[in-house]
Amino acid sequence: MGDWIIFYGLIIFILGLCIGSFLNVVIYRLPKKLSVVWGRSFCPKCKKEIKWFDNVPLVSFILLKGHCRLCRSPISWQYPVVELATGGIFLLSYLSHLSFLSYILFAGLIAIFFIDLERQTIPDEIVFPLIFLFLIFLLITDRPSLIIDYLPSALLSFLFLYLIFLLTRGKGMGFGDVKLAFLMGLSLGFPKVVVAFYIAFLTGAFVGIILILVKKARFGQRIAFGPFLALSTIFTFLWGREILCLAQKLLF
Repeated sequence: MGDWIIFYGLIIFILGLCIGSFLNVVIYRLPKKLSVVWGRSFCPKCKKEIKWFDNVPLVSFILLKGHCRLCRSPISWQYPVVELATGGIFLLSYLSHLSFLSYILFAGLIAIFFIDLERQTIPDEIVFPLIFLFLIFLLITDRPSLIIDYLPSALLSFLFLYLIFLLTRGKGMGFGDVKLAFLMGLSLGFPKVVVAFYIAFLTGAFVGIILILVKKARFGQRIAFGPFLALSTIFTFLWGREILCLAQKLLF
């Protein structure tokens, strides 16, 4: 039994690496309004087409020592990081016995994390399909009561960040964060979504203070909040139940 778990875990991890390679395409092309389906991969520097043997997830980066074979320009470390992160999160999902829908959610959140980190924008092309998928799942599940539990969580999460958006006039966070909050509530439900918000605000404040101290940002400067929301959603989806149990023991 243990051998089969290792075998299937390895397959899932490799699948995650491949999905991560595709996510790198999404992260690069989607903000530029380029097709993420058509067109071969190319070097962002010399614009020349990358051959298949130079496009093997993680392996090619190692063999090429982090440089384009044609122009010798450095390849961004984002590429192997995204692939490794996706592979690792997929493996954790498998070990946690999560549903197939969670894999799709995590892939979308990883793309959101890096796009918002670089561009300070959260694409509707990722958020809206994920919301649609979760709504369909809640409607067709054999437990219709789930939509009664999860939809109010989504609406309240949306209204919570929308209120902050209005009070700060968009300076505290963008409207993309507000739409992402709806997805968080829809996928996590109550009370897990509260844990996710707590982690996001806590880590966001901590990183913000660090950036100000090292003079990488100034007080009042807007910092992308989407990465913290995306990361906290993944973390809570994986370990939210354990966090709530621990909190209950500490409080009561």
